[in-house]
Amino acid sequence: MTGFANALSWPDGENAQRSRKKWGSGGEPESGRGEGVAEMDYPYLGMTTHADVRLTPEEYLRIERAAEWKSEYIDGEVFAMSGASPRHVLIAGNLVRELGNELREGPCTTYSADLRVATDRQRHYTYPDVVVACEPLLYVDAHRDTMTNPILIAEVLSDSTEKYDRGAKFERYRAIPTLAEYLLVAQDRIHVELYTRQPNAAWILREWNDPGAKIELASLRCSVAISEIYAKVTFDDQPPG
Repeated sequence: MTGFANALSWPDGENAQRSRKKWGSGGEPESGRGEGVAEMDYPYLGMTTHADVRLTPEEYLRIERAAEWKSEYIDGEVFAMSGASPRHVLIAGNLVRELGNELREGPCTTYSADLRVATDRQRHYTYPDVVVACEPLLYVDAHRDTMTNPILIAEVLSDSTEKYDRGAKFERYRAIPTLAEYLLVAQDRIHVELYTRQPNAAWILREWNDPGAKIELASLRCSVAISEIYAKVTFDDQPPG
C-alpha cells in the first residue's frame, strides 16, 4: 500500500469546522497514539488524531467524500495517505491491467487504489492497491463508493507500511467474509506471496520468486504471470533495459 502524509488541511464548510475543533487548531491532527494502543494497529504513528478524539464512520465518510486526498479510517482515527513511488504505481498498474484482461468476460471486475473498502462498517475503511469484486457489488450506503465484498485484495509492499500490510491490516482483511485471496507483491525484488482462505477458515501461503512462473488464482479461475506483474520494473541493482 502507499505511505501516509504528515499534514492535513480540511475542506471548507460546517463539517470541516466541526472536524477542526476535534483535530486541533489549524485543522491539523495532533501526534501520538495514546497509552494502551497497540503499535501494530497504526500504519503511521506520526500522523494520527488526538488520543481522546474519535470520528464516527459517518463523519469520516462525509469529510472523505469532500476531501482532495485519501485517508484511512481506523477505529475512529484518520490517517492521510501520501503518494507512492513510480515503481509502486507501475506494479499496481500492471496488476490492474493483467487481472482486468483476465476478467474482462464474466461477473468480476478489477479496481485500482481509488476504490474505498470497508472491512468493518464501524471500525475500518481503507484503499487497497488492487481490489477484485464480483457481482452483485455491495456498498455501505447509497453513495455506492465504498465496497464491502471484495473477493481478492492485493497490496504492493512499501518500507513504511509492510509491517502493517502483513499484520494488523491483513487481520482486518481476513474478517471480510467474501475475501478469498490476499496478494502481497514486493517492489524491491521479484517476490510475490498469495494467501488463500481454506474451507476451515485457515489461510495457506504460497510464494514465488521465479519471473517465469504463473500464479493461479483459484477464487477467480484465472492466472497471472509474474513477468507481467513486474513488466518494465527495474530494481536498484539492475540497469534499465
